[in-house]
Parts: sequence; C-alpha cells; structure tokens
Amino acid sequence: MNQPTPRLLPSLDTDNKSFWTGGERGELLIQRCLACGHYIHPPVPVCPKCLGRDVEAAPVSGKALIASYTLNHQQWVPNLEIPYVIAIVELAEQQGLRLTTNIINCPPDNVYIGMPVSVVFEKQEEIFLPLFEPREQRDEDGAPYPGPS
Repeated sequence: MNQPTPRLLPSLDTDNKSFWTGGERGELLIQRCLACGHYIHPPVPVCPKCLGRDVEAAPVSGKALIASYTLNHQQWVPNLEIPYVIAIVELAEQQGLRLTTNIINCPPDNVYIGMPVSVVFEKQEEIFLPLFEPREQRDEDGAPYPGPS
C-alpha cells in the first residue's frame, strides 16, 4: 500500500469540520447560505454576499477547472515526491468558487489552465483531504477532448 504524501493537516473547528471530513462519505461539502444560495469557501459563519448567518455544508459535484497552478520543486518535508502541482480550482457550481489543492494522478508537465478535474479524497488521520485529478472532457458531440496539445 502506498504511503500518503506527507502534508500539514488543518485544525478542525465548527466552521470547517464538514469540509475536511465530508470525504469520509465521498462528498465535497462547501458551505452554502440558506438565504441566498451563495456557496462560501473558505468556510465562515456569515455569507459574504447577503450577510446571512444561516449557512450549512452542502454537497457539490466535485467537478472543477484549473484556474491557476504552479509546479513546486522544493522538497519541504522528507518523502515528499517532487515536482508536484499546487493548483487553484474553480468548482462547477458557482463562478469564483475556488479552492487551493494539489493535482494528482497526472504528470505535472501535462497540467494546464482550464483542465477539467474531479475531486478525490486522501485520508490522513481524521482528515479527508480534497485533491483533484484530471477528468475527461467531451466536446458538444460527446467525443473525448484531450485539451491543448
């Protein structure tokens, strides 16, 4: 069995616990305002759009596009495989709904802005880290589209 990549793990609190533990059920949970429907990330107790305080964790599709990324070549901790991709992905549910993550199961040189990705979870202790891997994109006719050459 492969050892998980060594990572710094977050501290859990009432606002972020569902985000970091939803992967146990295979769900990416993002806070959503019950008043206006706006998704909120990172998790906070007040909606930045309407200032509503009635927010709760809601499952999202886990589908996203890479909005930006960088290749890290620094081995910050022992056993950290380099290079690796740090990316900002924009979730399909809402324009501007972004999170920082790692792209896995893809050669780093194959990553590109606009690449369609899907969430996968890596369990470390009680945390289920949401990481992303490439997903196949299809054109209007349903044929696979591999992205830029």
